[in-house]
Amino acid sequence: MDLGLQDRRALVTAASKGLGRASAAALAAEGARVYISSRNEESLRAAAQEIGAAGWSTADVASAEQVAGLLEASVEALGGLDVLVCNAGGPPPGGFDAIEEDGWRTGFDLTLMSAVRLIRGALPHLRRSEQGRIVIITSITARQPIDNLVLSNAYRPAITGMAKTLSREIGPDGITINCIAPDAVTTDRVRQLAGGGEPSADHLPVKRMGRPDEVGAFCAYLCSAQAGFITGQTLSIDGGSLRGIH
Repeated sequence: MDLGLQDRRALVTAASKGLGRASAAALAAEGARVYISSRNEESLRAAAQEIGAAGWSTADVASAEQVAGLLEASVEALGGLDVLVCNAGGPPPGGFDAIEEDGWRTGFDLTLMSAVRLIRGALPHLRRSEQGRIVIITSITARQPIDNLVLSNAYRPAITGMAKTLSREIGPDGITINCIAPDAVTTDRVRQLAGGGEPSADHLPVKRMGRPDEVGAFCAYLCSAQAGFITGQTLSIDGGSLRGIH
């Protein structure tokens, strides 16, 4: 299937590894011109070379100033923007009593405001696109809280509410916005939360962990021409771990 992504101009953040990198790679494989960012220059340079990125620059998406600089650099390199994939590292783990006020501020800027600032800065360019797409990579915590992840449990649903609201505002401009809520996908973050080892898939109906490339392929589809009638959704890719009916 041709996803209609040839020469589409895409910015993917936190893309040096994990789900961001997989999403950038999937878009590039479909012919999109992809600009990527992350905080780690060494791994970012390697990722850009391997996926054939059109450009890259280091940026901490928790910083308003660095987000503004990233948007300027990516638009200049690409000549515009058709696709924005918002991704960021997960906020620090911990229960309510363990997270001090500074931790809440950190989680706010990293998890919620990174998406808000990226979208705010990208919208003028996406409105000039014939196929504007926004995908936010969140977490299953947007729909089902996980113990000891109070920051993620608080801020991921806020992203979902923002995206749903925004879908009604930008739909007339031909721009879609959707959230991907992954769980049980093997990444460094998931290994860290599992204590550094390989997480178990025994609780999943499919009895295996997910792969980052499966999330990347899903992201590419949501950015495609065929997905133009899907917007305002939070879509799980989790091997069946979500037990509720939504």
